[in-house]
Amino acid sequence: MKAFALLKAFHDPNEWVTSCELSRRANLPEASGYRLIQTLEEIGAVVRGPRGRYRPGLLLLSLSHNVTISELLRDASQVLMTDLSRTLGLTTHMGVLEHGMVTYVAKVSAPGSFPVHTRVGAQLEPYCSGLGKVLLAALPDEQVESFILDGELVPLTPHTITTAAALRAELRLVREQGYAMDDREHQANMRCIAVPLRNDVGEVVAAIGLAGPVSRLSKKALSTYIPYVIETAAAISARLGHRVRAVG
Repeated sequence: MKAFALLKAFHDPNEWVTSCELSRRANLPEASGYRLIQTLEEIGAVVRGPRGRYRPGLLLLSLSHNVTISELLRDASQVLMTDLSRTLGLTTHMGVLEHGMVTYVAKVSAPGSFPVHTRVGAQLEPYCSGLGKVLLAALPDEQVESFILDGELVPLTPHTITTAAALRAELRLVREQGYAMDDREHQANMRCIAVPLRNDVGEVVAAIGLAGPVSRLSKKALSTYIPYVIETAAAISARLGHRVRAVG
């Protein structure tokens, strides 16, 4: 745990940091921090450069090439997504934001559930989906504005958000309440609830959503299902290293 705390203390892969500074960032005594850094240097996890400063080494780069983010997300979520789908009898999706589009990286459908015509690897516009709204809401304001101004918000159904002002208001609501809804905006007979997934430093790296027909996901049913989705998202985020910090 201490060694990983030191590795996570690098703020940028290109910065050179002293042993004392790394120890301080990792909340370790300088002496024990220095001994751990020497061991990390021996195995290639860090490299020593000019004036006794360190940066991440080739070992970390080679290890990172052995797995993709999508694979990590699927492995961390598969069992929990399956449990959620079977408990509620609905379909769950996971998506990430790639080049201004939402990419499905995982999907689980409960046996006998209403067919949702989506597939892993497919992409959809973020402004008209629950997953996409969650991911857009997590972006810095300037990136949100860049997305809004980049192209037309095409109406896919009569309920699709089609104005910049309405989308901005919707994303503010998502940030406030911690979840997003697709209320018949992508498909006229479908609704979706989506919640963010966070990594070890609290960044939103993906979103998980529960989707189903309007007949199952009524406004009343939504309020019942939202806690299930939030609980599942918290459990997946914990597997990604996210820890909720106690207040006070």
